[in-house]
Amino acid sequence: QVQLVESGGGSVQAGGSLRLSCAASGYTGSSYCMGWFRQAPGKEREGVARIYIGSGRYPYYADSVKGRFTISQDNAKNTDLQMNSLKPEDTAMYYCAFKRGGCSPMPTDFAYWGQGTQVTVSS
Repeated sequence: QVQLVESGGGSVQAGGSLRLSCAASGYTGSSYCMGWFRQAPGKEREGVARIYIGSGRYPYYADSVKGRFTISQDNAKNTDLQMNSLKPEDTAMYYCAFKRGGCSPMPTDFAYWGQGTQVTVSS
């Protein structure tokens, strides 16, 4: 049973930064994908960033956040999302998700999800 716990959300003014962290446990495989998704009220859940962990390590980013956000895995195997130059349109509930094997941008391909952490960016 894979368990995910997000932290680091909060409120920030436009142009500011936040760092989200996802602590994962209960998985035994060596090849998987960790993803960050977000969902604002009235909108579909969308992929923000994801990182493949296996034979190598490779990140992917949505066009809307490329150059501003960075996904990485730290020494404690937390999956972090560094968010810089935040914009009001980044306001959403952010979710960490786990997928066995290779990466995918589709939320439905991820079987395990955290509880979410709120990010609010004001003008």
